[in-house]
Amino acid sequence: MENKFFAAFFLLLVLFSSQEIIGGEGRTCQSKSHHFKYMCTSNHNCAIVCRNEGFSGGRCHGFHRRCYCTRLC
Repeated sequence: MENKFFAAFFLLLVLFSSQEIIGGEGRTCQSKSHHFKYMCTSNHNCAIVCRNEGFSGGRCHGFHRRCYCTRLC
């Protein structure tokens, strides 16, 4: 009886410890920057240009290293 209790307790402990808490961040949408024209080499510069375009941030993305602006959808 004690072994079954221990096994059930251990199973519940493993089950609950593996649960990931997901925050309420929402989806992030991205759009190619209209003002950043050249190859994107710095995420920081891309983010500054995107903030001036009204987005919340930006990052370099893709094989051709283009600046994509990000915002919450």
